[in-house]
Amino acid sequence: MSAVMITRKVRKWEKLPGKNTFCCDGRVMMARQKGVFYLTLFLIVGTCSLFFAFECPYLSIHLSPAIPVFAIVLFLFVLAMLLRTSFSDPGVLPRALPEEATFIEMEIEAANGNVPAGQRPPPRIRNVQINGQIVKLKYCYTCKIFRPPRASHCSICDNCVDRFDHHCPWVGNCVGKRNYRYFYLFTLSLSLLTIYIFTFDIVHVVMRSVDSGFVKTLQDTPGTYPFKVLVCFFTLWSVVGLTGFHTYLISLNQTTNEDIKGSWSGKNRVQNPYSHKNMLKNCCEVLCGPAYPSVLDRRGLMQDNLPIPASAGLPAIQGNPVPQTTKTTAPLLPNEHTPDDTKPSISDSAIAHAEKRSPSPKEEKQSTLHKVLPIPISPPTPTKVPPLASPETDADASVIIPREKTL
Repeated sequence: MSAVMITRKVRKWEKLPGKNTFCCDGRVMMARQKGVFYLTLFLIVGTCSLFFAFECPYLSIHLSPAIPVFAIVLFLFVLAMLLRTSFSDPGVLPRALPEEATFIEMEIEAANGNVPAGQRPPPRIRNVQINGQIVKLKYCYTCKIFRPPRASHCSICDNCVDRFDHHCPWVGNCVGKRNYRYFYLFTLSLSLLTIYIFTFDIVHVVMRSVDSGFVKTLQDTPGTYPFKVLVCFFTLWSVVGLTGFHTYLISLNQTTNEDIKGSWSGKNRVQNPYSHKNMLKNCCEVLCGPAYPSVLDRRGLMQDNLPIPASAGLPAIQGNPVPQTTKTTAPLLPNEHTPDDTKPSISDSAIAHAEKRSPSPKEEKQSTLHKVLPIPISPPTPTKVPPLASPETDADASVIIPREKTL
């Protein structure tokens, strides 16, 4: 069955390859595995809610009303940085179009020449110079592009990410060029919030234990202290340690991916071409540098050809369908004859003539008079009228017409 192609306009995020999910008409971009992100959100909101419900009322009265205010501000900042990291484009690079991929393949084949059978082709690498240092650009067989410096392909999201740091399941997204600073601010603020809540939990227990005893204090807030203490204890070591590790990387202007691979240390013995040899300048570049725009244009419009069956694309016809003829009855060439199967038959001509020549009421009346009275009926007036009318011509015409009738 033949298909009909219908062109419609869609958003580019609907046709983007990779393993990402989009929400809010392409404004929100995340990885498909979002379960750990929801767990992170639950732990932060749950711990802070218990702190606001049980400890803050007592501490605001007996210690200072600024304690819950500062906790609320810090809590909102943590949520803002978490959502900003999770919902933003980390710096995904668009894949090559089919024409671009074909052109790159031709360039690579021309540069490598004919590889003998059984031999491994040379690696697809290009060398560029950055700050006096040779940097290799590797070819991505999935995206069909030469990746920019510091870019890498994420196997979880199936995309090449510019200045790829790592894929963090706790935020449900990759961490790259466009959201690294928000990720670092999230870990830093979460560390401060954890220390803040853990400290004032201990202060609250001590102050109430002095007044009513330790056992009475635990009875007044059942279940809240074990949960908060466990969460804050493990979060304190993990998040604070992670924040310290990324602080070290920012001071050297390195990424987690480069540190794990040992790109600028170890056996390579090469210097980091991106470092300014100054910790303050490196921190300013990473945290205070310009905000890079997304190169995906997720909400842009593009044309999409949608094939549908021909029967589904035709409108429904009510009543008897009109027959469609594909054969022509007129000769295509001057000496060409019409085929016999296309010539109208005698019965068809008679039926068509009968349908076209249906008697009118006036003709039926005249035929009835012919049967009853044998009086000749004068023929209809001739259509051709003489240009000059006179009594003589009228008399001649009246005489001629009967003669033609009698003949």
